[in-house]
Order: sequence, then structure tokens, then C-alpha cells
Amino acid sequence: MPTNRAPHKFSVGQDVVFLPTAFDHNTPRGGYVITRILPGDDFDRSYRARSAADGLERVFREPQLRADSPWRLP
Repeated sequence: MPTNRAPHKFSVGQDVVFLPTAFDHNTPRGGYVITRILPGDDFDRSYRARSAADGLERVFREPQLRADSPWRLP
């Protein structure tokens, strides 16, 4: 049965920025690179992403990320 799910917003290899909330205080803020798109429904699209700072991979939900702007100052 076909579904009408929206596609994932980010793609593998894309640079993103993690936007922490009050509950994410243990996860480093900053730049990440998407390494894998994980399955999920429209309300739970998830990704694995590698930190540019410490090299560790973490799992994020789509609302926690935004596309990294090439004109953003370091």
C-alpha cells in the first residue's frame, strides 16, 4: 500500500547544524555531516550524523537540525 510520506529534508553528505534544546545539554552544539538517513514516519524522520568537533556519530530527529549556510561566520 503506497504512502504519502514527505521525503527527508537532508541528504547523506550534507552539512548541518545541531540546534539543542534544554533536554540536549550533553550533545555538543555545532556542525555535523549526515552519514545515514534512517527510516521513520512523517513525524519521526531521523538521521545519523558525525560531529565535526569530536568525530562521533549521533542520531538526530529532523527538527533538531538545520542546513548549514555557506555564508555563516565560524
